[in-house]
Amino acid sequence: MIPSCLIMLGRAPLAGILAVSIFLASCSTTEAAEPSGRPLHCDDARFWLGNMFWYHRFTTEEISAATGMSIPEVDEALRTHGIWTGNHPGWPVMKVLPYPGGRHPRIGFLDGAIDPQRETKFSVFTPWGDGSYVVVDLPEALWSNLGLTYLAHTHVPTIWTEKGIKLEPLEWNCGRGGRLEIERRLPNGIAFRVKVVPAADAVRMEMSLTNGTSVALSDLRVQACVMLKGAAEFEKQTNDNKVLTNPYCACRSSLGIRWVITAWEGCVRPWGNEKCPCLHSDPQFPDCPPGETKRLRGWLSFYEGDDVHAEFDRIEATGWRN
Repeated sequence: MIPSCLIMLGRAPLAGILAVSIFLASCSTTEAAEPSGRPLHCDDARFWLGNMFWYHRFTTEEISAATGMSIPEVDEALRTHGIWTGNHPGWPVMKVLPYPGGRHPRIGFLDGAIDPQRETKFSVFTPWGDGSYVVVDLPEALWSNLGLTYLAHTHVPTIWTEKGIKLEPLEWNCGRGGRLEIERRLPNGIAFRVKVVPAADAVRMEMSLTNGTSVALSDLRVQACVMLKGAAEFEKQTNDNKVLTNPYCACRSSLGIRWVITAWEGCVRPWGNEKCPCLHSDPQFPDCPPGETKRLRGWLSFYEGDDVHAEFDRIEATGWRN
């Protein structure tokens, strides 16, 4: 019997065993804390399998848990699409991929992120060639004078859950060079868009918000989370390894010479959650009258050295906010 949540992988029928599609993660019998999601809209089955197996290094069991395929089906799909450990495509600088779900991106505080949505999350792989990655959740949350206007997981009520309105699931649109884009239009006319552009030295991010309501919006705070579970040397559950300034926030590796750095213009809250663990430079949009659009720009990079404050100065000199 095929569950009603069976859906096609990608936008068109696929060759080989993956033509049978994959299951929504919400149909999985594994913990409810796993990210729920559907197949990506990027390319084809080989992209999806390569994302999980080559880059996120999912086991066949994890691929099975994320997709609903049986272990033999996963093995056959990997063979069909020529995906195995020995032909890994390599680690280009600033590799960015949609986070595939099926594995919770946090170590702890899982009750604060039940059923995390895949559509807001992307992975940025470190430049050190060890397969480590951070997961950016953008936006993890969006507040306004109306209340909690968007939340990328289940934790506390939003203005939509209080009204019994369920938001439709979305996916990243994948472009050349690892560029990602997504747009969410909320039932009251508010729309937000996220663009992710990897470059040789950093990942540039932009979030815009359009006020399609008839009233002015204020208190437009964004929670932009950088989760560290998948990054070797950075996953220690502590805030003692973090430097929190405004807007630059950094996490130091356990070896003391490598850093993950993030920043957002309009930062109103630099902080870290030691339980996840994660890093935040949370921004706030300017007040937004009806019909207007406001934008914020963000930065994420990696650094190897002993003077992270000098690196903050170097980043500032790039003019990334422009």
